[in-house]
Amino acid sequence: MKLTLIAALMGAGLAIPAAAQEIAGFNIGVLGGENAQDRMTSNECLRKYAEEELGVPVKLFTPADYDGVIQGLLGGTLDMAILGASGYAKAYLTDPEAVEPVLVKTNLDGSSTYFSVGFARTDSGITSMDDMKDKVLGFGDPNSTSGYLIPAVEMPKAGYSVQPGAYFSDVKFTGGHEQTIVAVVNGDVAGGVTWADGQGEWEDGYNSGALRKAADSGIVDMNDIVEIWRSNPIPEGPLVLRKALPQDVKDKMTALMAGLIETDKECAYGVASGETAGFTPVTHDAYQTIIEVRQAEEAAGS
Repeated sequence: MKLTLIAALMGAGLAIPAAAQEIAGFNIGVLGGENAQDRMTSNECLRKYAEEELGVPVKLFTPADYDGVIQGLLGGTLDMAILGASGYAKAYLTDPEAVEPVLVKTNLDGSSTYFSVGFARTDSGITSMDDMKDKVLGFGDPNSTSGYLIPAVEMPKAGYSVQPGAYFSDVKFTGGHEQTIVAVVNGDVAGGVTWADGQGEWEDGYNSGALRKAADSGIVDMNDIVEIWRSNPIPEGPLVLRKALPQDVKDKMTALMAGLIETDKECAYGVASGETAGFTPVTHDAYQTIIEVRQAEEAAGS
């Protein structure tokens, strides 16, 4: 019956909706940074809205690391994700035709930047990176912009080599932002880096970012940790869509995300990891500098 109907429509010269014709489902990847269940909970509202909008089953995927999302997009098993700038750079450098950036999260002041923030336990006596000499520093994920790429570039310029044993006694990857926060709180590392918009109050974990999510969930009392370092502003990572998707699917998902703050402010809070003014258009050009930095880092390490 379904094939007969499609044949009849085609014979009559009527177009078949691309979503119905070309996609049977839609998969959203959610980057690491907090535990998988929290990521699922924060994005469940988005999954439901997407399912209503597209009329096909929508699933969330929460790989253990950043590369799981990147590889899913490259391999076509994931259709959409919010990537960090470094993650987008890796995807682009691997296959320029895999994904396209369409939107970026904005802060309450309208900016689209954030910071890599270094932090330590308040009772450790560490108040700056100068106090971290011969102590263990925790990075997050190798594909994280704020959790690795930017501090790995900026810290050495300030005299803090990230080669294990050169300035820090050791440098360890924790696996993600939440894991770094837990490692510092538990004393497994003396200091770590994570991401925050740098707006609002430290006591709240700023307005958005990994510290805000950790403070909201009770993982950390912000009074127990102190900021010891901050990077230069970093461009917020893009919401990307798989280029091969039908155009109407890309248009619908772009519109859904652009209007999410008006549709459901609480949902936007969960998806954006805190307070946000919403999602606004962005293009590849916004990430050219990060792409060049990542390319240089990869060349230096090869």
